[in-house]
Amino acid sequence: MHPLLAQLLTPDRRSVIYAIKGVISMALALYVSMYLQLDRPYWALVSAVFLQIRPQSGLVIEKALCQIFGSIVGAGVGILILAFLMPYPVAALICLTTWIGLNSAASSTVHNTNFIYAFAMAGMSAGLIVVLVMADARTVDSPAIFEIAQARISEIAVGALCALLVSRLLWPLKVKDVLRDHARSVINKTLDYLRLQLDPDSARDDRHQLADVILESLIALNDDSSAVVYEGTEGPGRGRAANLLCNKIMSLLAVIQILGRFQRNHAELVTPAFNELLGEMRLYFHRIAEANSYEESYKLAQTLRRTLLSLRSEYVDEPAIVSRLTQTSLELVADLVIALRAYNALENRDRTLLKAPKLETHRDPLIGIVNGFRTAVVFMMGAILWVLSASPAAIMLMILPVVYSIMFARFSPVTLMVVLRRLMLGAIAAIPAALFFGVFLLSQTSGDFEMLVLVLAGPYFVGLLTLPNRATLPYGLGFCVPFTVITQPTNHMEFHADTAVSIALGLFVGMSLLYWIFKLITPPDGKRMQRRLLISTAKDLTNIDHHARPEDWFNGRMGDRLLRLANYDQETGSPHRYMTDLGFTGLNLGHVSMRLRRLLQKHRTPAVNVLLNQWQVALADSYLMSSKGGVNTDFRVVSAQLLRAIRAAHADVEADHQTLIAEGMFERIALTFERTANTVAEAEGMAGWKESARPEAIRTAGA
Repeated sequence: MHPLLAQLLTPDRRSVIYAIKGVISMALALYVSMYLQLDRPYWALVSAVFLQIRPQSGLVIEKALCQIFGSIVGAGVGILILAFLMPYPVAALICLTTWIGLNSAASSTVHNTNFIYAFAMAGMSAGLIVVLVMADARTVDSPAIFEIAQARISEIAVGALCALLVSRLLWPLKVKDVLRDHARSVINKTLDYLRLQLDPDSARDDRHQLADVILESLIALNDDSSAVVYEGTEGPGRGRAANLLCNKIMSLLAVIQILGRFQRNHAELVTPAFNELLGEMRLYFHRIAEANSYEESYKLAQTLRRTLLSLRSEYVDEPAIVSRLTQTSLELVADLVIALRAYNALENRDRTLLKAPKLETHRDPLIGIVNGFRTAVVFMMGAILWVLSASPAAIMLMILPVVYSIMFARFSPVTLMVVLRRLMLGAIAAIPAALFFGVFLLSQTSGDFEMLVLVLAGPYFVGLLTLPNRATLPYGLGFCVPFTVITQPTNHMEFHADTAVSIALGLFVGMSLLYWIFKLITPPDGKRMQRRLLISTAKDLTNIDHHARPEDWFNGRMGDRLLRLANYDQETGSPHRYMTDLGFTGLNLGHVSMRLRRLLQKHRTPAVNVLLNQWQVALADSYLMSSKGGVNTDFRVVSAQLLRAIRAAHADVEADHQTLIAEGMFERIALTFERTANTVAEAEGMAGWKESARPEAIRTAGA
């Protein structure tokens, strides 16, 4: 059965409760706005619809605040535009187009849907105020402009507050439960991934698919953690625990790449003792994943750590690279222990956990420029059609497509086209439904509020029933919002079929424009965007030493990048997925360089510091060269120079041990670059390896 039919004909209990809550919140919003004699109560309904997308109380509070704040900012900008450009309508529309484009570009710098919605509301509110005033400019004076702005903010606020009230009182849902589900899933998937990486017979596709799921879950967990702070006094602590969990999962993904690739690609270097250690790790990862409680998982992780220490104490004349990777294994288990504690802190307060930053959204100016320009074109085309037609019904042609353009701009091109098609299908279904319920049925009623709600509750219930399911959500959103705008329930409804049809056609034309503009104006191809992601990663590699907590900083910047690289690989259908591998290589190179600095903390003389900075630049340059199929011969040279400086700084037993570990580290990285260059060269059809001199170093402050 088609997902839409399945959701409508066989809904689960959660979806039915969700739809009932939505109908109640919308009815309450309509009643309050009509009681207050607001000019356009249907905007309160639109506000309530958007707040139904995620019904958890913390998320509803966050979205309500974003909605109100965005509306206030947009109203202020709209008033400023009218104050200076009221006599110059063309200039006013140009300024409004610029403001909307800027909001769309700024929305590209965040990943959280609620924050993106704040930018959409800032653009929509300014547009509504300016366009409504310009539509009747002869009869509008300065006080009337403030009244229009106040009315728009009031309508949006009423819808938001009513939806918030219903979400807290009726069948309340908590963000903390969603976070715990996300956390449990991501830890179990990560344990499976750790085990799969250490399995020499595991398939590459299986590892990639599991990594994709983990990254998506991490980003979802990171986004939702901002809303849990609104759920009582324990909320901020749960938010910090979620951030720490995300950070440590990133560390686990970074470190396991080192062990897995070494075992698969350099089996001849795996000694029997180290092979036994890897076997113990695989066994314990399986046991931890199968554990029935946090306490049992935590005890197993501590037992694994003690087992690894015992095995390391039995080493005899093991190579330097094995010594280093054994230490890496212990560091991995330590990160796993902290991740388990962070998971437990989502339910039980743990004041001993350190605070970690959130995962950051990758900010690419090129993406912002494309999104801003595209949304500005959507609004500009709508404005041109409105000016040419001079129809009040065409106002919606300018407003709603702008909201959808900002909200969906962050989706990949393939996903975006699917969402827009489903949105249009929902809007097409809303047109006959609005004409039947809004024009035919409501015109037969007495005009009482009770009859209004009874007539509209049915179609709203059907539309809201599709919102809880991610696959069917665009259908419901495309139905509910146009249905509201076409029927326009108010205190004094006028039932004119020609007006309703005109509004419906305007909406359809606006949605069609949105679809084709998004199809024609697309971001740069995935290959170019992937290359920009790798360049950003290389720049961060040179800046690691300039931060107080480099691991948290680097993890936070790499999460979204890895997901974007994986998504681009999926869209291009690349069978090699080597760009995703390069992203993970950049992640573990950052962790290796951080561990090197901790290793040399007691031996950092001025000479060592100079060579360490040169080594870091060579590391970043070698990373970029390997991503193009080339090998940077300078890396081994700089590594050898750094080793000699470390030996010269402190000639004692401890320094010898540190040098041994550093030597193993450098050898492992050099092998990684050579293997990566070979993989990329084969994937891109290049003959042999490209031997070339080191390119101009990446110029960064202090490097």
